[in-house]
Amino acid sequence: MKLIKRLIPYYKPYIGVFILDLIAASVMSAIDLAFPQLLRLLRGTLFMQAPEVILSKLGLVTILLLVMYLVRSGCKYYMSYQGHMMGARMESTMRRQLFDRFQSLSFSYYNTHNTGEMMSKLVSDLFDISELAHHGPENIFISVVSIIGSLIFLLTINVPMTLCLVVVVIMMAVFSLLQNGKMRATFADNRKKIAGINSSLQDTLGGIRVVKSFTGEEIEQEKFDKSNLAFLESKKANYVQMALFFSGTRFFQGLMYVAVLVAGGYFIAKGQLSGEELAIYALYINIFINPVNVLVEFTEQLQKGLAGFERFIDVIDTIPEIVDAEDATELTNVKGVIDYKDVSFAYEDDEEAVLEHIDFHVDAGKSIAIVGPSGGGKTTLCALLPRFYDVTGGQVCIDGIDVRTVTQKSLRSFIGLVQQDVYLFNGTIRENIAYGKQDATMEEIMEAAKNADLLDFINGLPNGFETEVGERGTRLSGGQKQRIAIARVFLKNPPILILDEATSALDNESERYIQESLDKLSVGRTTITIAHRLSTILGADEIIVLDGDGIKERGTHKELLKANGIYAKYYQMQFDVV
Repeated sequence: MKLIKRLIPYYKPYIGVFILDLIAASVMSAIDLAFPQLLRLLRGTLFMQAPEVILSKLGLVTILLLVMYLVRSGCKYYMSYQGHMMGARMESTMRRQLFDRFQSLSFSYYNTHNTGEMMSKLVSDLFDISELAHHGPENIFISVVSIIGSLIFLLTINVPMTLCLVVVVIMMAVFSLLQNGKMRATFADNRKKIAGINSSLQDTLGGIRVVKSFTGEEIEQEKFDKSNLAFLESKKANYVQMALFFSGTRFFQGLMYVAVLVAGGYFIAKGQLSGEELAIYALYINIFINPVNVLVEFTEQLQKGLAGFERFIDVIDTIPEIVDAEDATELTNVKGVIDYKDVSFAYEDDEEAVLEHIDFHVDAGKSIAIVGPSGGGKTTLCALLPRFYDVTGGQVCIDGIDVRTVTQKSLRSFIGLVQQDVYLFNGTIRENIAYGKQDATMEEIMEAAKNADLLDFINGLPNGFETEVGERGTRLSGGQKQRIAIARVFLKNPPILILDEATSALDNESERYIQESLDKLSVGRTTITIAHRLSTILGADEIIVLDGDGIKERGTHKELLKANGIYAKYYQMQFDVV
């Protein structure tokens, strides 16, 4: 009931369509109920007249029946079209909400949830919810009206026989309720298992180049088979419960016919029922049992829809860890002064802190480089500046303002990020460069490409800036993708720049050219550089050596070499200096 209460508000924008849908369902049910009653009426009146009277009135009866069934067809058309569109629009609204929620969730959520699982919630689950939203009220309403209407007519024919029928219906209802809980659990497990298949598929296809280069097809096949067989076993358990449900309900429906036949024979023998009345009764039995069948078959759809809606609600109810403060202000006129004041950070599920008591200051327009072993917290340290994570202690400030007191959008608009793993969207070079400034003119895009030393390369392509880069930029080399990422930041023109090992995945020649572009990009900007290749940071205004225990050394390149500590050791290893 809690889930259904959460679903009801989604009907509000379509209340008019919903009401008309139920009215159309009522008319259809009324017409279905009217036919046996009309037959009963004609049998006792018109069909008892002389042949010429019957023939003279038969045309009128034909017109009446045609009008009834034309109206019924119109109602069915409305329900099939407008009813389905109502469900589709609700699905679209939910998909937008789910997408918005996914975008608002913090990085920590994506650390623990797989893309394939999220895709399953965005597509499969919402389709099941849409089908439930449309067919649910409609099927229940039609079935209830038909069952109550036919029950009333059955009572007018023979009360004791109808009471026998009601006893069987109550038994079937109790059985259905008990079996429903078991079915719902299996449907929920189905959803988890199909999400596992999506996850495995996304992981394999996303890394298909690695798979093929390491001849890992058999490994991926085994992984996929594992999730595929898990889904099969889940479906097996589901079908066992469904088979028990449907076979049990069909048995009770058979009992209805047994009850009617036995009770009908008994009451005919007692003279309390005529053969003609039993024939009419049998017509209403079919009208009575058809909606019961609809409800029985609808149970599968109900359980699928509720299982999907439960997973939808789980995401919608997830509170993002990083949110704007209620009194958050817009960050404006950024000069680029950065301060880390006694900063500590630990991931929520980790007891051990990644960073502890980090202090440093960067003047506007100056550059600072952070080096140290992998896992020492360098990337995490930089992720605190644009609030991809929030500090667990201390403050991160820009121009003396705590980043937690300003809106995320305004904060991130002043920070440019170039990473080692460049992500390009499936589209054109122009679209990827303009991603951070959608209203950029073509002249601005070309200027950004020129600053990133991309112009000659792009002009040499048959389609120039309109060249498709492919999924994740697969049609471009690593250096070309990195240049597009740099051009993207040039166009954004932020006062603060974070370079996260931007050249570490490139060959020496590409690194040299990319480094020239990065040097040009860094001019006049406050720059934080994370680097393993020390050749890229020799001119930094300050270098910080960071490991799991905090800041170990700090100073200029010359000062740190003179100190002959950790940095000097790194330098000697990389440049083979004794």
